[in-house]
Amino acid sequence: MRTVFTIQGLLFFLLFVGLAACSSSDQQTSDPAQAADPTYTRQRIVVSDSLHRGRILDRCDSVLVDTRPQFLLKLPRRLLDTLALGQLLDWDSVTVRQRLADALPYGLASTGYPIQFRLTAKEAARVRRDSSATKLQKLVLTQRRQRVYTTSAGASVLGYLGAEAQAFYRQAKRTKRGRFYRLRSGGVETYYNGLLTGHWGYLHPLVDEQGNQHGTWAKDTVFQQGQDLHLTIDAKLQAYAEKMLSGRKGYLVALDPRTGEILAYVSAPVYPASTITAPDQAGVRTQLLQDADMPLLNRPAMLANPPGSVFKLVNAAAALQLGAILPTTGFRCDQSLVRCVHHHPQANSLTMGLKYSCNPYFYQAMQQLINRVPDSLAQDSAAARHVNLALWRRYVRSFGLDSVLGADVAREAPGFLPTPAYYDKSRGTQKWTYRSIYSLSIGQGEINLTGLQMANMVAIVANRGWYYPPHLVRSVGNSGPLPRFREKHHTLIDSANFAALLPGMVAVLQRGGTAEASSLADVGITVAGKTGTVQNDEGDDHAAFVGFAPADNPKIAVAVYLENAGFGATAAAPCAVLVMEKYLRGSIAPKRKRWERRMQSRATGR
Repeated sequence: MRTVFTIQGLLFFLLFVGLAACSSSDQQTSDPAQAADPTYTRQRIVVSDSLHRGRILDRCDSVLVDTRPQFLLKLPRRLLDTLALGQLLDWDSVTVRQRLADALPYGLASTGYPIQFRLTAKEAARVRRDSSATKLQKLVLTQRRQRVYTTSAGASVLGYLGAEAQAFYRQAKRTKRGRFYRLRSGGVETYYNGLLTGHWGYLHPLVDEQGNQHGTWAKDTVFQQGQDLHLTIDAKLQAYAEKMLSGRKGYLVALDPRTGEILAYVSAPVYPASTITAPDQAGVRTQLLQDADMPLLNRPAMLANPPGSVFKLVNAAAALQLGAILPTTGFRCDQSLVRCVHHHPQANSLTMGLKYSCNPYFYQAMQQLINRVPDSLAQDSAAARHVNLALWRRYVRSFGLDSVLGADVAREAPGFLPTPAYYDKSRGTQKWTYRSIYSLSIGQGEINLTGLQMANMVAIVANRGWYYPPHLVRSVGNSGPLPRFREKHHTLIDSANFAALLPGMVAVLQRGGTAEASSLADVGITVAGKTGTVQNDEGDDHAAFVGFAPADNPKIAVAVYLENAGFGATAAAPCAVLVMEKYLRGSIAPKRKRWERRMQSRATGR
């Protein structure tokens, strides 16, 4: 019995010591003020200022998105009297049918689906006054504050507030691309959500029984009102550019090369900016999600394609820098090397090579670069090709290619530039020759660039070798753009070698050049540009164009890419120069009005 008692006593003693140690530890880690006086209580006080979400404005301070009251009319779908509805809201029969089709996600099959219509203040007043006298039953008119778009343009820029896009998310889940769109289509509303929302301020006092404060138990937070976003976008130019592309597949990016500010950002096919969050656009959203042309894809940032002949600018700059060619170097148009689609005189200089976009010229320029054999590798031409391709890639990558530019766009794609190791693996040997990679010389094959990279590439040429990262927001409140957009980046290529490209780019839009019909010389504007026609094994070729104006003092740089549109000179170049003229002059010269109507007609498919 003595032994048992001793063991029990020992266990009790150890348990008591453990509890005492835990109690001591708790006291040591608790708040010092509370330990000194346990009557202090923690309080959390919300700063009383009301929190408002910031607005989105364009570069001219026109409000594009704001939080405002919105009138909603809710009514049951079953046994709906469309005639009475039209009479109540003063809508004709066509308008009623169209509004119903837009509002219902699955057409007539959804007879139990409740319908919501956005109403104007005038229409809401009619409902309040006359609804009781109609045959319509169970009408519910509500008013709520929601993000309101004052423009239909710029959907891919403005984006949407996630909290208001829940109906879209539910619809998107039913498609294979649902998760893809949810993560990538939020625009500046999502990218700058924290700054637009702001945050509450909180005080954290320690208070005694008499209400006296004795320090704080946590760090106070400062109230921050939601900040306005001042975009780099010119709303009028954005709307005009969207008319140029409208229902076509492709993109247009226009930016100010001096600052990196994006002036217009079009992802086509286009759709109204309010569509994703509007409560009466479920049917339109269904069409967008199911459309084979993928209008919800943010093409300029997320879709990387072979750039075609516009990439000859980069290859020429690299070849000049590495000593493979001189501005005066000429090559004959040898069709046995690669097909040349233009019939032109001999390209006896780089200027002529660019003017005529001669494929054999750039084939041979790139061949000079890749096949050079330095003395140190005289006995190993394969190793020399590896070294030269790696060197080419290093200089080309300094344009911001094969990496994200860091634009304020969600999920920006990096594009792709092949490495020697890539060809070793894809060709199954390290002894590949230039003939197996020559498509690089004309911007085809494995090279892939995004629209942002294309626009930034031509901005670099306009600036003679430097750039600021492209961005959509020029000011958050009064603080200017994000710090990274103020950092100047330089390429590895000398400014003199960029200057050597300019005569050829100007010649592209002069008599005999590939885009001579797109000249703006009649209004005193000299455009420097480069056309591109991208071969496409799955259908019609893609059309591309990059350029800037005025050539001697660039204020706007534009990149256009139209899928399955044919020649860059006839499809992409006209869109680009019309946007340039609109921005620089504010209007289109009468000489090009017919041309303008033709581009818009193609865009709408009429």
